[in-house]
Order: sequence, then structure tokens, then C-alpha cells
Amino acid sequence: MTSSSRSGIQRVLGIDPGLTRCGVGVVDVRPDRSATLVHVGVVRSAPDAAIEDRLAAIAGGIRSVVDLHAPDVVAVERVFAQHNRRSVMGTAQASGVALLVAGERGIPAATHTPSEVKAAITGYGSADKRQVQAMVARILRLDAPPSPADAADALALALCHAWRGRSAAAPAGGALTPAQLAWARAERGVAR
Repeated sequence: MTSSSRSGIQRVLGIDPGLTRCGVGVVDVRPDRSATLVHVGVVRSAPDAAIEDRLAAIAGGIRSVVDLHAPDVVAVERVFAQHNRRSVMGTAQASGVALLVAGERGIPAATHTPSEVKAAITGYGSADKRQVQAMVARILRLDAPPSPADAADALALALCHAWRGRSAAAPAGGALTPAQLAWARAERGVAR
């Protein structure tokens, strides 16, 4: 099923790449920018397995999500420099696998930096993980924040892409984004 057969709804697969835990989250986003959770999870690989086996496990898990949920686009966290080279290498390898799977299936893919995602979701590019998780739960009308953090980050990536990637994503006339509106309601204690 494609977005055209879903009446303008865009289905986005967000991927928070990691070698041990790779977060995957699928959301349906309507033209009014409201969103619904379709799937959230984590693809795992054994830390003591050979690197080729770990990458194959991640690829297999991502392929399963793609086959089951047929996303219109894939959004992957852009790898950024960290002090721990081993960690950044694993993240970069998992990111490459995610982009490869999208390419194999002919699905457009995009990358977003962590600060872009935080700004889109919370309105603040330096938000912490707890704030991102809380906003993802609020935006998707979930009873609790998705767990582990990798899963919440994947959903945040999907939402970020849907809101920033669509030509109609910019709010007209200075209107608040869904994240800003939810944040304002939370600050005032107003229920959604």
C-alpha cells in the first residue's frame, strides 16, 4: 500500500541506527501533520557475534519491518562524530545497512541530525532524551513513552522527516508546529 492508496497519508519508517540495538519506528502522518503509531521496536544483534553476522541481523530486521509495513520513505539518523570511535563505527555501519535496505526496495531515504530531530519534536535542538520520549508519547497519544530510548528516537526521526520533508510541512502564517502545540499544552497542563 502506498501513500496514494492511503488517501494522502505518508507512512515513514524512522531508524535510529545502532549495532547492538537499532530502533525502528513506523508512523502514518496525515496532511494536517497529525500522526498515528503503526509499529515500534528494536532490532538487536549479539555483541559477541562476528560483525558480518551482526550487520546481517540488522538488515534482516529492517527488511522485515519494510515488508510488513510498506513505508513510503525511510528516515535515518545522520551519524555524527563522537569521542568513542568504536561506537561511531558501529552506528555508521548500521546506518549504511538501513540506507542499503531502502535502496534495495526502491524507497526514498533521508538522513537527519540529532539536533534537527530534537528541534522538530520538542522545539529545542538541545532537548534531552527524556524530553524527546515524552513529546513522542504526547504527539502519538501513547499512554507511556516508547522504550527503550532507541525505539523512541526512531519514532522521533519518522515524525521529524514527515514534518520537515513534506512541501506543505511548514506551518502557514506563523502557526505552531504539532510539537510546539503539544509542548505548550503540556506546559499549561492542558490535556490533549
